[in-house]
Amino acid sequence: MQKAAVKLLAVVGASAAVTLGVLGVAMGQEQAGAGSVASSGMSTGVTVTAANPPTEPTNAVAVPGIKGPAPLPPEEQGLPG
Repeated sequence: MQKAAVKLLAVVGASAAVTLGVLGVAMGQEQAGAGSVASSGMSTGVTVTAANPPTEPTNAVAVPGIKGPAPLPPEEQGLPG
C-alpha cells in the first residue's frame, strides 16, 4: 500500500507542476499581448455622424401582421375529431 500511495502522490504532484507551468505561460502571453494591442495605431473603423432625431415617430400606431389566432404547426395539433 505504501508504494501505491507514493506513486499517487507523485502523479498528483507532477500534474500540479505541469498545470502551474501552463498557466504561467498563458498568463505571460496574455500580458505581453495586451501591451502590443494598446500601443498599435489601429482604429476600430467606427464613424460617428451627428444627426437631429426625428420630431415624431415613424409609426404612429403599431399594427399586427396577422389577424386572429395563428394555426398550430402539424406536430402540435391534436388528433382529428
